Amino acid sequence: MPKMKTKRGAAKRFSLTKSGKVKRGKAYRSHILTKKSTKRKRNLRKTGYVNAAEAKNIKQLIPYK
Repeated sequence: MPKMKTKRGAAKRFSLTKSGKVKRGKAYRSHILTKKSTKRKRNLRKTGYVNAAEAKNIKQLIPYK
């Protein structure tokens, strides 16, 4: 059986923690930032985690990460 290929798009967007959770970046932080409050932008900097139902599928996309 050959090695599985990592989906590169997923590899750039997600990473795994030591405990096996899937880390992700938050959306709505790329442009049109003038109308968003400082508090909202600050909270968008924080790490987001994928919920357990979707984490299973994402882990299949990044098997060696």
